[in-house]
Amino acid sequence: MKHISLLMSLAIAMPAVAQTRSEDVLPEMKVIVTAIGDGYRPAADTALMLSSTPGYSVAAGGGVSGLPVVNGFADDRIKIRIDGMELTSACANHMNAPLSYIDPQQVQRIRLIAGVTPVSAGGDSIAGTIEVQSNAPVFAQSGAGLLTQGSIAVSGRSVNNSVATSVNASAASAMFSIGYSGAYTRGHSYEDGHGNKVLGSMFESINQAIVLAAKGQGQQLTLRAGVQYIPYQGFPNQYMDMTDNHGQFANLAYRGEFGWGVLDARAYWQQTDHEMGFFSSERTGTMPMLTHGRNTGYALMASLPMAAGELRLGQEWHGFHLDDYWPAVPGSMMMGPRTYLNINDGKRDRTVLFGELETRHDARWTSVLGLRGESVRMDTGAVQSYGTNMMNMADSMAAAAFNARSRSRRDTNIDASAQATFTPDTASSYEFALARKVRSPNLYERYSWGRGSMAMTMTNWFGDGNGYVGDIDLKPETAYTAALTADWHGGGEEGWFLRVNPYYSKVDNYIDADVLASFHPYMKMGANGNLLRFANHDARLYGVNLAWQLPLARSSQWGSLIASGNAAYTRGKRSDGGDLYRMMPLNAVLALEHKLGAWSSRIETKIVARKDKVDARRLEPETGGYALVNLRSSVALGKMASLSAGVSNLFNRAYADPLGGVYLSGLKANGGALQALPAEGRSIDVGLQLKF
Repeated sequence: MKHISLLMSLAIAMPAVAQTRSEDVLPEMKVIVTAIGDGYRPAADTALMLSSTPGYSVAAGGGVSGLPVVNGFADDRIKIRIDGMELTSACANHMNAPLSYIDPQQVQRIRLIAGVTPVSAGGDSIAGTIEVQSNAPVFAQSGAGLLTQGSIAVSGRSVNNSVATSVNASAASAMFSIGYSGAYTRGHSYEDGHGNKVLGSMFESINQAIVLAAKGQGQQLTLRAGVQYIPYQGFPNQYMDMTDNHGQFANLAYRGEFGWGVLDARAYWQQTDHEMGFFSSERTGTMPMLTHGRNTGYALMASLPMAAGELRLGQEWHGFHLDDYWPAVPGSMMMGPRTYLNINDGKRDRTVLFGELETRHDARWTSVLGLRGESVRMDTGAVQSYGTNMMNMADSMAAAAFNARSRSRRDTNIDASAQATFTPDTASSYEFALARKVRSPNLYERYSWGRGSMAMTMTNWFGDGNGYVGDIDLKPETAYTAALTADWHGGGEEGWFLRVNPYYSKVDNYIDADVLASFHPYMKMGANGNLLRFANHDARLYGVNLAWQLPLARSSQWGSLIASGNAAYTRGKRSDGGDLYRMMPLNAVLALEHKLGAWSSRIETKIVARKDKVDARRLEPETGGYALVNLRSSVALGKMASLSAGVSNLFNRAYADPLGGVYLSGLKANGGALQALPAEGRSIDVGLQLKF
């Protein structure tokens, strides 16, 4: 027992988070993670903040750009909102995914609604919604003087010699508030369990934001503005790296409480200047690729109290504009003499209306019914290849055919959701959910057009080493989902609970891919890849998520000891045969947590089964099963400081993440066959925060 206590005391700290149970009527697993303020994060990627949630995974990308996966649905199939803004990846490889625009140290609250979402939580998605809130403005008490507060945090990890720092500061009266947050993180290429460097996995990111707010008489106006700068970020499972990413945003929000109800209004603007290429001796080359993306939008929602609930009515508009072009490389016969126009003046505009009624029928039954309509307009201009010589003939012919087509498209999408919660007693609840959700193709799925193998491999956010071309005639995806969550519990926040969440989704016109031809990545004869066209196919996804907690002991002298864990199983198949890509195999987390005064310690084991059900069309690699042990601990040093320390992957297990894709930077450097991307080895991590 002494050895166990010692291990737990030396354990690695995770973010200080609280997972709270909500009384809102929401389907499936609703997870809320709220940063309490220890300032420490075990990774630089905000997508990883929800990793302890059953059914949730992260597909590997760069150090700050992993792609979320919920119940087998990934990336664009998940609606992501950051302080109410809807952001879109402005990159053919989704290197600047929405969650990469906010550092974990700037997040105050992150919420996942998996599967069936209320229509007020977003459309143009079929998997669920992730809502991120940054640090909220603070105000002084009425009649009090000026309120000032702030914090400084620093943390580090040994596996990639990374460092992360952050600062937060605010000053406020009872009516006005101003705040600033800044975060910097940098990491070298990480090492795997064999001690080998995973080439091209280094990164650096800087995020800064200010918030100004004023309130009075039931109304509040909040302005957020910020900038992001990523000077470099390696992507070992992509053909390209990020060599520059500049982002700016402004977000104005209003909330007013009136006699008739509540009005929420928001208008926002965000733009990105993005560059891909090569920047490191770990993967060399010359091929600049430039992208400019712009998001603009507004959202209005009125909440009207009813006799037995609330009626929510909303109207939204979101516009996305994209230019993606590849300047000629001087002296190159293949990449010149002209600029390659990949997406030229691309537009994707959505106009939305929705209505949602929440009703409390009696003490045991509550329901939420919603209907959402979206008009999605898409278009793009004429394109051109690098040149007209024989080396560019495939792309030249594809550009001519693309330019001869009518490219304007309009989709009319209807979402509907019905959710009910039955609470027979204080120890149990049952949530039932049905939904029809629709997502239109993104600009690259519809309008990427190059047919040369080099051009096709530049469109790939899957990390699979293949190449892709779009299809103007793609239809929107329509998912019909049924889900149940049974929740049995007792004993309060630190009591026991068991949650079981089976789900089933039938997706008409799922956007998958068909094989056109094969090729050898980097011209390595021992490596194989496929050239694919995005295509509609019906699909089925189903599975079950489990979560549990059981108090084992509690005393004033020895503290509390709690066993907890979760497990998830997901299966995805195409109706015409074959497995879907990036389906996480059976996995579970078993944890033991000890709390005593200011100390909180945790030892956990993550177990993942062998991945042998893979997407043959994408040549997805199989991965072996593995078990990882993580040790975590934190201590509050009074009210002004907190300290974290510990170890991840304690036994330095060498393994490949089932969602990691392939190791392209290693293939280019070493040749041979294309292998699954190696995951991180052992890491000793520390974190410190000071508050003032």
